[in-house]
Amino acid sequence: MQDTIIASSTEADLDAVMAIEELSFPMPWPRQAFSDELARPWARLEVLRQVATGRVVGFCNFWLVADELQIMNIAIHPDERRRGHAARLLQHILSEANRNKTRVVLLEVRMSNRPAQELYRKFGFREVGTRPRYYADNGEDALLMDRELSP
Repeated sequence: MQDTIIASSTEADLDAVMAIEELSFPMPWPRQAFSDELARPWARLEVLRQVATGRVVGFCNFWLVADELQIMNIAIHPDERRRGHAARLLQHILSEANRNKTRVVLLEVRMSNRPAQELYRKFGFREVGTRPRYYADNGEDALLMDRELSP
């Protein structure tokens, strides 16, 4: 695995973010949604970039609102999966949560996305509920998970 850095995203990164989004999700967010995230003071869109090439291999999007952090997206380019990139982004998000003194980190994940659920459990997330028919593409339920942080 090449060395990578995590950096705040810019409009220049959106082509790469969109390519990863479209390869990762059955109902990808539109480009405008990511562009809007860049302008929101509570939203963070960050990329995982290979140092040597500058190539974006993954991204995360999260919201910091009051004492909560909501994970919106974590996605890795299919060619780069199973190399620890998602874990690195998740660790970064948790560090940001601690740095911003949040109380809890929340997320929704598809019931069928077992690999993501396993990753979240490894990082101390627990199942706290479901959101019935949450995903519009197929009516799949979402599993609601959270991780409480130390004060």
